[in-house]
Amino acid sequence: MRQAVIVSYARTGLAKATRGGFNNTASMTMLGHAIEHAVKRSKVDPAEVEDVIAGCVAAHGNQARAAALLAGLPVTTSGVTLHRACSSGLNAIANAAHHVVEEGASVVVGCGVDSISMIGGGGGGRDDALAAKYPDFWMPMIDTADVVAKRYNISREYQDEYSLRSQQLMAAAQQAGKFKDEIISVKTKMKVVDKATKAESIVDAVVDRDECNRPDTTLAGLAKLEPVKGAGKFVTAGNASQLSDGAAAVVVMEAKEAEKRGLQPLGAFKGWAIAGCQPDEMGIGPVFAIPRLLQRHGLRVSDIDLWELNEAFASQCLYCRDKLDIDPARYNVNGGSIAIGHPFGMTGARLTGHALMEGKRRGAKKVVVSMCIGGGMGAAGLFEVF
Repeated sequence: MRQAVIVSYARTGLAKATRGGFNNTASMTMLGHAIEHAVKRSKVDPAEVEDVIAGCVAAHGNQARAAALLAGLPVTTSGVTLHRACSSGLNAIANAAHHVVEEGASVVVGCGVDSISMIGGGGGGRDDALAAKYPDFWMPMIDTADVVAKRYNISREYQDEYSLRSQQLMAAAQQAGKFKDEIISVKTKMKVVDKATKAESIVDAVVDRDECNRPDTTLAGLAKLEPVKGAGKFVTAGNASQLSDGAAAVVVMEAKEAEKRGLQPLGAFKGWAIAGCQPDEMGIGPVFAIPRLLQRHGLRVSDIDLWELNEAFASQCLYCRDKLDIDPARYNVNGGSIAIGHPFGMTGARLTGHALMEGKRRGAKKVVVSMCIGGGMGAAGLFEVF
């Protein structure tokens, strides 16, 4: 039986949306860099890459095809871009693995990207019939996070404490160099606005690290932040994921072929599951997707050595962790999107690569990547660490 393994991983640093080093860089450009370096690290011939599957939410057009060409892959390499909101990057990897296992593809790139700076938060119109049946389908995700906090009694203090943890873990991991082997250096052009005159200029910039985190965060500082939606609400700029720009890519190939070439895979894709939930509490989607994934593989929560569950909002990731009874010591151990940042279509690919690399450092065997999805869904992927 064929098995899909991940033989390499590369990503950009995450830059602050509109104010960071990628604020003048197109999605396809960032993704091209990530793909180029992932393929180089894999040591496979670029001509062997059959397809590039990219997750992307905010941009229009086929980012995968454009980025594949920018990465120096030949015109014979095809590309497709998919949109499943915040699970797009994970979905892309699952599809890449399917092509390898079920369709006999030799090498496929799974990746994800988003530039919030260049495009914004998406859109696309409404259907009146859908709006009538599910009026909360287009509810802003920040509002769904407030719904979860109120409905499931996730206090503001609990959310802020968790957010501080994310910042502290991420800062410690960054200081220890735990992201260094993931990140590629990208030279780019950055737009700068003079605070006094508002004049704009373009300057040379280098993004070679994650720049969104705030290592000096304190609980007192978080407590002072006003809820975005006003009094009585919960979500603040301190307990939600940060808008950011970035790209990540992995190279997927068949296990026996990798072994024949003497490659050392990071791990193997074992499976994934998707599930739906009410749109107004989309943040709890993982509590439905994860049990489905584990049941299909005959596993329990306690069998998983390491968890990466996207921190869209503190309220939802706390609810999911506690509802599923996941050990906090195995959960988002180097911080998450609250500190690191969340380019929507990229995050699933970043979480996958990081889980495999951190899993190896810790001697973990089984890792799960999961996230909530706008519109009312959850996704979860199971990987084996080599």
